[in-house]
Amino acid sequence: MITVTGATGNIGRTLVEVLAAAGEEVVAVSRGDRPAGPAGVRWVRGDAGDAADLRAAADGSRALFLLLGGELNSRGEDPGVLLDAVVDAGVERIVLVSSLASAARPEVPGFARLRSFETAVRACGREFTLLRPGGFASNAFAWAESVRTRRTVLAPFGDVALPVVDPADIAAVAAAALREDGHAGRVYELTGPEPISPRGQAGVLAAALGEEVAFVELSREEAHARMAGFMPEEAVAGTLDVLGEPLPAERRVSPDVEAVLHRPAAPFAAWVRRNLPAFA
Repeated sequence: MITVTGATGNIGRTLVEVLAAAGEEVVAVSRGDRPAGPAGVRWVRGDAGDAADLRAAADGSRALFLLLGGELNSRGEDPGVLLDAVVDAGVERIVLVSSLASAARPEVPGFARLRSFETAVRACGREFTLLRPGGFASNAFAWAESVRTRRTVLAPFGDVALPVVDPADIAAVAAAALREDGHAGRVYELTGPEPISPRGQAGVLAAALGEEVAFVELSREEAHARMAGFMPEEAVAGTLDVLGEPLPAERRVSPDVEAVLHRPAAPFAAWVRRNLPAFA
């Protein structure tokens, strides 16, 4: 049995589908109501930042996918306490989603909790695999309403290119690490196959829609105000630094997706094709 936290998110939803299709018994954990999903999946309402919830959800599972999304990156019980609960539940293998920025920018407070989770996972005495994705292609969902209604993308740092990764590729790598041997102790940096700027992403959306999509560049201050509406304040400045002044490690295209999946990482255009109804 495999427990998947964050099961309704961009990574977790796909991971649940992949594991179920492979015949795995899956416990899907989310804080909201059960969505429509694959038959046979057991859905559990719980908070991955709460030790009692996490232990109950992981009880009897041999493997755990651990994702601390959104506000759970800044709140919740101590990582060591949470990992003790996972060990008590009998989990033998853990796959943690961290971030490339948490390693590349060790001085940034906004990524401190992820770094603490990496430390706790390494120290818990179980097999582990760390996934460090860069920026997500799915961050473009933030533009969906403006593209639908005004055919406009609004974003800062229009010409700064980063190799954004398709969350479906993260899910596929996670599934491999959860199900297969040979990934214990590995740290995978997960990126797309090529850097692409926000202006370039707007061009991909335009091509897929068959219509012009305007690009409006936001100032850092304007972007900060928008992001503060859905991100913890301590994470906003660090994220803007990554977007505006990426380090060489954050610009680099990693070979790890292809190494694990034996196929190239998906480009941004592939993500757009799958999700085009959100922008149409």
